[in-house]
Amino acid sequence: MSNTLPPSQYLFPNPLDVDPDGDGLIATGGDLAPSTILAAYQQGLFPWFSADDPICWWSPEPRCIIEPHAFEPSKSLKRQLKKNQYHITFSQSFTEVITACAGTRPYADSTWISRDILAGYSGLHQAGLAHSVEVWEGDVLVGGLYGVQLGGAFFGESMFSHRTDVSKMAFYFLMRLCAASGFRWIDCQLPNEHLMSLGAITKPRAEFLHELSQVLKLSPPDWQLITKQRFSCADLLTDDLFSGLIKPYGIATQHKMA
Repeated sequence: MSNTLPPSQYLFPNPLDVDPDGDGLIATGGDLAPSTILAAYQQGLFPWFSADDPICWWSPEPRCIIEPHAFEPSKSLKRQLKKNQYHITFSQSFTEVITACAGTRPYADSTWISRDILAGYSGLHQAGLAHSVEVWEGDVLVGGLYGVQLGGAFFGESMFSHRTDVSKMAFYFLMRLCAASGFRWIDCQLPNEHLMSLGAITKPRAEFLHELSQVLKLSPPDWQLITKQRFSCADLLTDDLFSGLIKPYGIATQHKMA
């Protein structure tokens, strides 16, 4: 599936021009149409605001990222995976995942995922630009995450967990997928205790925006075969997790980045 979105009716400014002091808030207003959200991501912005506030577009200083090749699952997570109690799918139940993420989570006091956010990111999913990872206990969705993929990068949005460590299983699946696709980093936006415990780091905003301009030029990975699979959680411990499932033209490491 390819991007079929119309051009955005809004132009977003360069964060370094309008926010030299690094406060993070770049613009307010606009809407949450899929095309608007896409244009914001391409400028290194994302929406984040409370229910009674206008739409706010942020580019924080510093930026929180995680490098998929550097991620190492904890010993406790490996033990949970070896129990093989769950299975994992990719982009098979996006609406259910983002709806679950709109609920409360133990590491966040509130949610910013409004109906307009749900509609906007669902539109990105329909255009092939937003994806989810689902963790299942039988036929019951018990954990997962979602985010946006552009060029050679993934932009994480939110995760949820209804069982011990299942959001970490979804996170590890995403790390393995992005590493296999040659991604330099996954954008985590703002640091928090939960993300930092998973190995996230911070990067100066100017450096992040420069690298963003490069990764957006890369050919996107072809993940269609992966969306048709069902993985056991024990599969995450194998070396050949995605063997034959990412088509050659989609491997971003074929491209040279500045």
